[in-house]
Amino acid sequence: MSELDTLIQLLAKLPGLGPRSARRAALYLIKRRESLLEPLAAALAKAAEAIRPCPICGNLDTIEPCAICRDPERDTTSICVVEDLADLWALERTGAFRGRYHVLGGTLSALDGIGPHDLNIERLLARLRPGHELILALNATVEGQTTAHYLADRLAGRDIRITRLAQGVPIGGELDYLDDGTLTAALKARRAVSAS
Repeated sequence: MSELDTLIQLLAKLPGLGPRSARRAALYLIKRRESLLEPLAAALAKAAEAIRPCPICGNLDTIEPCAICRDPERDTTSICVVEDLADLWALERTGAFRGRYHVLGGTLSALDGIGPHDLNIERLLARLRPGHELILALNATVEGQTTAHYLADRLAGRDIRITRLAQGVPIGGELDYLDDGTLTAALKARRAVSAS
């Protein structure tokens, strides 16, 4: 197999790229060898060597522990549990949460054979102390709900405040376009409106 075929096959493994898109990307890179391909190859090699998972939370960084875990301005009593790094990065992008994170590396799934020992659960439980808050920021899927219930059961009686992200109508959302599950969650999570 030629180097070009290898490049195309590797690019096709990236999310969102099929074989045709991978061919176009490979040709684009090769046509811009000096301005794009070589710097990209160097950046990938450097990233592969330098980036490591944080031993505390599971975030990726070039330092251990990661910048979030090392930040003295963050609330150490509030830990937000996410399924994967994309979720952590999405929450960080908002700037609304100033606590710590914990990446589980997936969710429990009997169908896929993923049990508690396959996830970063024990390390999470070891981090929690009485009086801490655990924010469950897991996807609203069967697996996310199963994982949330499992964590709540494991933490029962440990004086840990367990909360979860609100679910329901998004800002700017129109009721007519929402699915039944989202509307049901919004109705169940309704709260009082106070006069200003």
